[in-house]
Amino acid sequence: MSNNEPDLLNDLIQPARLTSVVDVGANPIDGEPPYKAMLQRRLCTVVGFEPQDSALAELNARKSDLESYYHYVVGNGHKAKLRLCQLPGMTSLLLPDQNVLSHFAKFAEWGSVVSEHPVQTRRLDDITEIRDLDFLKIDVQGAELAVFGSGRQKLKQAVAIQTEVPFLCLYKEQPTFGDIDNELRKQGFVPHAFTGIKRRMIAPLSDPSNPNATMNQLLEADIVYVRNFMRPADMTVEQLKHLAMIAHHCYRSFDLAANCVHHLIARKAIPDHSIRDYMAALK
Repeated sequence: MSNNEPDLLNDLIQPARLTSVVDVGANPIDGEPPYKAMLQRRLCTVVGFEPQDSALAELNARKSDLESYYHYVVGNGHKAKLRLCQLPGMTSLLLPDQNVLSHFAKFAEWGSVVSEHPVQTRRLDDITEIRDLDFLKIDVQGAELAVFGSGRQKLKQAVAIQTEVPFLCLYKEQPTFGDIDNELRKQGFVPHAFTGIKRRMIAPLSDPSNPNATMNQLLEADIVYVRNFMRPADMTVEQLKHLAMIAHHCYRSFDLAANCVHHLIARKAIPDHSIRDYMAALK
């Protein structure tokens, strides 16, 4: 589909505005962001935050008129140290745990700190550049819980969150998957999908030709949480519309999108034929 063609779901449910994406740690090191298709079709806006200068410059060099990027470090609002690691993707507010890293090929090297920079972190709730927040994508190497805890007001509006969760703590005092899951459930979200699972081979076994060789050991995963669709009365009409758009375009979760359409019809927010039209388009 070209960027200018009408979008069937958007035409059926007619959200009052474009879906608002907030991207914390917007450096695109892991490939395309999940909202890329929505951005290409001009169905969303993006407000992104990236503390690494080169990554921020790259984002700004190729952004569209729907995107804005800022040099903020999002966290708990306290002063902190940004620890730049040899592998930029491991840069964190936390100190890498060399004991844990030593159990996986190359990790101790990648996680060696090359420089430390004092930073003033900003609470998500205090960032005035975020007007609306429907979808939060976050990749902050251990600071996830600080962001979720400092954004409880803004996250009341959100319907989807994609976050990295750790099963082993590569950094000292890093919150685990259990800590993050507990916080997001308290905020009204439920797990929806894994979009990526990272495993590694435990030392001393290694494959010299492939430092990323895997066996079974889980390290971390990218997981999507959505506002609890089993409690639709807790969502506004507009929240149901944005959840449908995100489910459909970002994750091909057509069942979740159809569920939202069903509830929108029940609330007389859209015509009865919308579910038939949506199902027919899927076929």
